[in-house]
Amino acid sequence: MKVDTKAFGEIEVDERQRVVIPQGLYGFEDYKDFVLIDAEQQPFFWLQSLKDREIAFVLINPFLFRPDYEVNISNEELSEIEINSPEKAVIFAIVTIPQDGNPMTANLQGPVVVNKENMTGMQAILPDVKWKTRHDILDELSKMSK
Repeated sequence: MKVDTKAFGEIEVDERQRVVIPQGLYGFEDYKDFVLIDAEQQPFFWLQSLKDREIAFVLINPFLFRPDYEVNISNEELSEIEINSPEKAVIFAIVTIPQDGNPMTANLQGPVVVNKENMTGMQAILPDVKWKTRHDILDELSKMSK
């Protein structure tokens, strides 16, 4: 299918890249249909709205820079997207890339969880105060290499 994207203009994507987020993302509840696209720069992805080309989120696998990341989401919440085992879940963090030169950060408090079998997703809010909405990705990576 053809998708008009914020980052790449109009591109062809496989229907299997479509992700439905029934509740939407926090602050973007009206946007439920997305496609997941590999970014040109790994390890990032784009979550592009199918409703509005201007609504797109950069995502990253949070375990790449925080191997200790713990996603404690209730089974009840996960059942909403038919996840009943960890193997079905793919976890992403939404990335913020400021234009003013401030550090690139990832939201570890509100991960996006996708059921890789049925491609439905949700955004969870983790109660653990250890996880913030702005974790400096490069700073976290530099701590790992020490």
